[in-house]
Amino acid sequence: MSLPSVILSATGLYTPPYSISNDEMVAAFNQYVVHYNQQHAEEIAAGTLVAKQESSSAFIEKASGIKSRYVMEKTGLLDPDFLCPRLPQRPDDELCLQAEIGVAAAQDALKQRGLTGADVDMILLSCSNMQRAYPAVSIEIQAALGSTGYAFDMSVACSSAVFGLQTAYNAIACGNAKRVLVISAEICSGHMDFRDRDSHFIFGDAATAMLLEREDLVDDAHRGFAILGTSLSTTYSNNIRNNFGFTNHCDPEHQFGDDKLFKQQGRKVFKEVSQAAGEHIVKHLQKLNIQPENIQRFWLHQANQNMNQLIVKRILGREASAKEAPIILDRYANTSSAGSIIALHLHQEDLKQGDLGVISCFGAGYSIGSVIVQKR
Repeated sequence: MSLPSVILSATGLYTPPYSISNDEMVAAFNQYVVHYNQQHAEEIAAGTLVAKQESSSAFIEKASGIKSRYVMEKTGLLDPDFLCPRLPQRPDDELCLQAEIGVAAAQDALKQRGLTGADVDMILLSCSNMQRAYPAVSIEIQAALGSTGYAFDMSVACSSAVFGLQTAYNAIACGNAKRVLVISAEICSGHMDFRDRDSHFIFGDAATAMLLEREDLVDDAHRGFAILGTSLSTTYSNNIRNNFGFTNHCDPEHQFGDDKLFKQQGRKVFKEVSQAAGEHIVKHLQKLNIQPENIQRFWLHQANQNMNQLIVKRILGREASAKEAPIILDRYANTSSAGSIIALHLHQEDLKQGDLGVISCFGAGYSIGSVIVQKR
C-alpha cells in the first residue's frame, strides 16, 4: 500500500512589535564600549586587557546584509548599561511568552485554511531555544489552540524548522497524524551577547508556523505545496555553541559565563557551512532527478546574505536573482529556524502550479536540512 501524499497547505507569521535599526543598536553598543574602556583604562594601558572596539552600521551591513531586526522588547537592548531585553517572568498560570507568539503564528496559518486548532492532532515546537525545560511549551500551545492528539518540543538549532517538517511529514505519511502544525517561535534576543562586537547585531525575534495535511483533506481551493522529498544531515562541530543548560547552577564559578550565550567562529562557519549546504542541496536534487535550473525558488536560512548568495551560486553555477533566492534578513535579521519559513511565507504568491522550490536550513551541529516542494 502506498503512503499518502503530504501537503504543506499554509504558513503563518508573527512579527514582534518593535524594530531596531543598525544605527540604534550601534549607538547603544558604542556607549557601552566607551564606558568599558574608561572603567578599565589602567589595565588597557598596562597591556593586561584588550580595549573593546566600537561597531558601525556600515560594518554590520557589509558583513551580513542586516539593516534592522524585530524584537519582543527594545528598551533593555538599547540601554548601554543593560544590553539585554527586559522580559519579566510570567506567573505559571499565564501563557508563557514563547507559547503566546507560537499561538499567534499558528492562528495565522490556520486562518488561511479556514480551520481551528481543534482540526489539528499534532503540534511540534521546533526551534533553537525553549523557554523552559518542562512542561513542554508545545503542549501549552496545544492547550491554548484547543488541539487534540499530542505535542512535543524539539531542537536542532537553526535547522529546527526543516527537521520538524520532516518529522511532521513522516507522522502523516505513517498514519500517526492527519494535520500537523510545525511552529518555530524564536526569541533569539534572549540568548544573545549584546556586548560582543562580532555578533551583537545578528539576531532578531519572530515566530512562524507551517500546516501540513494529508492530501485528501486539502481541496483545490487551497492548493499549497506537495512535498516531494526531505533530506537531513548532521556533522558535529563546536564552531557554533551555547552552553546554557540545567546543570549550569551546579557550577557557580561558571554559572553566568559568556559561553552560556551564543558564540560562533564566524569565518569558519561561513566557509564550512556554505560549502556543505550547497553540496547537500545538490545531492538531494540529484536523488529526486531534478535539475537545479528547474528550481524556481530557494527559501534559504536567513543568517547571512553573502552566504546565501554563495550557496545558490554553488547550486546553479551562476548568481541568483533576488526573486529566485529572496532575502528577508535585511529587516528581520537572523531569526534562527524561523528565517527560511519567513522567506517562504512572504515570497510564494507569484509561483504557478508545477513550480518547484527548495526550503533549506543550516546551522549549529552542524545541521543541514532541505525539503523539495512543488506548487499544486
